[in-house]
Amino acid sequence: MAEDTKVLDKKGVLGAVRIADEVVSIIAGLAATEVDGIAGMSGGLVGGIAEMLGKKNFAKGVKVEVGEKEAAIDLYIIVKYGVRIPDVALSVQENVKQAIENMTGLSVVEVNIHVQGVGFPEPEKEEEEVRVR
Repeated sequence: MAEDTKVLDKKGVLGAVRIADEVVSIIAGLAATEVDGIAGMSGGLVGGIAEMLGKKNFAKGVKVEVGEKEAAIDLYIIVKYGVRIPDVALSVQENVKQAIENMTGLSVVEVNIHVQGVGFPEPEKEEEEVRVR
């Protein structure tokens, strides 16, 4: 598990709340995939193997740097064919920033978008005629 990275201390009375980097990564990944125009996240070979084994990795395609009060996020995305990439990227940046700030209280200083590919819709399979009835 990642090193504890975030410390919220309520006047030293109640103690500390620590949020792991992986939690911030999962929030960012889920917020990014909610945006219309995103075909998926680019996670490389390791993420693909995990998905083949039935384990969905929500932090796939996300790299975070988390300090005590701030966070910087890099997202590696695949966009759907036909969308306007700058518009989709801006929507992803806004959605990820809002989700992380609302859920963790961290101030998001950067959300960098790396477009890694374009996802094409799969052609609909036509049903073959039955030769024998």
